Amino acid sequence: MQCQRSGYCCIKYDVIIVNDPTLGIVDNNLIAKNSDVRCQHLLGEKPGEFSCAIHNEPWYKETPCFSHCQIEDGDNKCRLGEHVIETGFEL
Repeated sequence: MQCQRSGYCCIKYDVIIVNDPTLGIVDNNLIAKNSDVRCQHLLGEKPGEFSCAIHNEPWYKETPCFSHCQIEDGDNKCRLGEHVIETGFEL
């Protein structure tokens, strides 16, 4: 699935995230991010232009965020992200 950088998942979903990126995935460095709370690693201010500050970390593939997807696969665009951008959904 191709992320559309809408920011929706990083704001609207409950997820476990790494608190301090310099420590990576270790005991006592994972925290619960509640729904409707912006992830501390989300960069940007506009749907379609958001990015994640930790995507390039070597341990990122072990995070719940990396494993998140919908029914799309491979080169398909995220439908939720497209919807948020096209409709101007308020985050």
